[in-house]
Formats: sequence, structure tokens, C-alpha cells
Amino acid sequence: MRAVLFILKLGLKILAAPVVLALTMFTWLCFGLLYVSSFIFGLASTVVALLGIAVLVTYSPQNGVILLVIAFLVSPLGLPEGVARAITAALPTADRYPDPLCRELRAKLALHEGVPAEQILCGNGAADLIFRLVWAKKPRRALVTAPTFAEYATALESVGCTVERFFLREQENFAVTDAFCAAIRPGVDMVFLCQPNNPTGQLTALPLMEQILHRCAACGTLLVVDECFLDFLPDHALHTAKGLLGEGNLVILKAFTKLYGMAGVRLGYALSADTALLEQMQACGQPWGVSSLAQAAGLAALEETAYVENVRALIAEQRPRLTDGLRALGLRVLNGRANYLLFQAPETLGETLRQRGAVLRSCANYPGLGPGWYRTAVRTGPENEQLLKLLAEVLE
Repeated sequence: MRAVLFILKLGLKILAAPVVLALTMFTWLCFGLLYVSSFIFGLASTVVALLGIAVLVTYSPQNGVILLVIAFLVSPLGLPEGVARAITAALPTADRYPDPLCRELRAKLALHEGVPAEQILCGNGAADLIFRLVWAKKPRRALVTAPTFAEYATALESVGCTVERFFLREQENFAVTDAFCAAIRPGVDMVFLCQPNNPTGQLTALPLMEQILHRCAACGTLLVVDECFLDFLPDHALHTAKGLLGEGNLVILKAFTKLYGMAGVRLGYALSADTALLEQMQACGQPWGVSSLAQAAGLAALEETAYVENVRALIAEQRPRLTDGLRALGLRVLNGRANYLLFQAPETLGETLRQRGAVLRSCANYPGLGPGWYRTAVRTGPENEQLLKLLAEVLE
């Protein structure tokens, strides 16, 4: 009997061995393919970034193709390789629904931002959160500065809100001053403030921000501070309104889009001590607003501390150089603190550059500005030098 059992066990082992071997090889093959695809994705990202720089510094138009783009305000270093690998590694989960509450990402953001996870709401970019906020509150009257980011007014008008514009003074370099507080009064339900302002790059001093917040509280007004560009500053911690979240009538908007070069991934988040409002915002949009790939990208991005420091150092180095270069061409340049600069030039500059294969953001459609105002991103040294060279040629 024992001999029979032994023979049966041996037979089973002999039969199972090829199956186990096949499964083992299949598993290793899957891991190998995942590793190779991750490597290829990262390599491709690097190659595309390098080709992008090569293309960007070659501005001659060929068959109508634009070869120098300095209008986009994202990181000049491109998508971090760690984020690219994380997106690739998350691809096998793309057949499943993502966590609608982004719990793992919010937990990591809580450590990163120093706020409780329940005070964080993730969304499909900052624009998604702007619309969710407006749809949740449905303000009847709101106040924005002029010039500023157009998406605020677009969202407000989508619910029939009356948008009042506080026109910043050119004589004061479009800075937000104490006079802005006087425009906040009972009946104004919501105030949007961009920090630093887009397109001017001007910062609102934190004491003035606190004064504005207190004025909003006295008037029953919700203050929304957009800090999507703030983290480009090495001293960003000195300017954030996070320390004022306890006041209650404050929402801060942030995004991975700009600093991490993730505009195509779409990932942003809102901070607020008003957790009931965040729940309302969550309900004012589709439940699957943040994809599993975007959540994986966000988790990986928060590990990219060296990348962030490199971006900040690059912007801090290149912004004054680009400012000086533009001024040397006789152009008026605002002393902005962001990863972009606002300057004045001949009204025909935009079209002239386009004919030479370059895209520069005209700010003629910004309320409070007009023809002759342009915004340029602060990019890498070679890109900035190429822009200055091209401007010198067309302005001579």
C-alpha cells in the first residue's frame, strides 16, 4: 500500500513539475515585461524631454509646425522618471475602478502638507476643484482680481454668478494692496485670489492675506486661495495660507500639474478645515474623478524631493537672467516671483514670433491688461537664451 502511495505521489510530482515550472517562468516573464516596459517608459520620457529641448532651441518653422513654445507654465524639467515608472507599474490595475476617495494619496498628502487627511479633497486637476467648489456653494456674487486666471470667472458664470472684478493698478505693478479689502463687503459670497497671481507673478504678502481673510469672515465670504504656482518658490513656506486654515472660511487649491510637469495626468487637491464643504464638493462631480494612474503618479511625485529642489533652483537661477535679458532689449518686465514673467512689447510681437515658429502667450484677452502684454514661461537656460536671441532679431 505504501509503495502504491509512493508511486502515486511521485507521479503527481512528475506531472506537476512542468506546470509549476511553466507558472514560474510565466511569472518571471510578466515581471520582466513590467520591468522592461517601465525602463522603456522612463527612457522614452527622457528621450522626449531631450528631443523637446533640442526642438525648442531650433525655432525655424518647417511646414507650419511651431518649434518654440514658451507659453506653457509647467516644470521645465519634464515628467519625473519616478512618476513615469509609477504610471507604468500601475497599468495592470487600469481595468479596475480607482478609489473614489483617494485614501492612500490623501494620507500621504496629509504628511506632505501637514494637515489632517479629512481636510484634503483630490480632484481631476485644480480646474475640476474650482468648478466643484462653485457648484457646491452656488455663489450669487463673487469678487476676483483683474488680471487673473480666467477659470475662476468661467466657473462662477456657469452657475449664473455675478462676477465683480477688482482692477489692479498698473502703476503699482498689478500688486494686491489694502484697497482690495475694501471691495469685500456683505453680499459678496466668494473671493478668488491667485498666489502668486497669474499672469503677473506678484505675491500677496501673508499679513495682507490674513487681513483679507478676516475681512471675508466679517462679511460671510468664502476666500479661495490658488497656490498652484507657489511651490516653485524656494521660500514657499513663508507665503502659504495653510497656517490660516483654522479660520474656517478658507479653501486652498493646489495641483501636481505645474511643479511636476503632470499637466496631462490631471491631479489637484483642495485644503479646507470645512470638511462639510469638501464633502459637498466631492458630491458635485463624478465619483471616479481621479484615475488609478493619476493616484499612482501623485504618490510617486511626493517622493521626488530632489527633482523639486532642482526645479526650484533652476527657476531661481533663470528668472533673473531672463528678466535682465528682456530688459536689455528695452522691454518692461514685472518683478514676478513665479515660474513665468509678464512683460510689455509691441502689439505685433506675438504674430511676428508665430511666423518665425514661436508661441508666446498674448495677455490681450486678460481683463485689466490688453494688447502689448505678454507672458513667458521661465524655462531652461538654452531655451531662455534662444527666446532672447529670437526677440533680439525681431525687435531690432
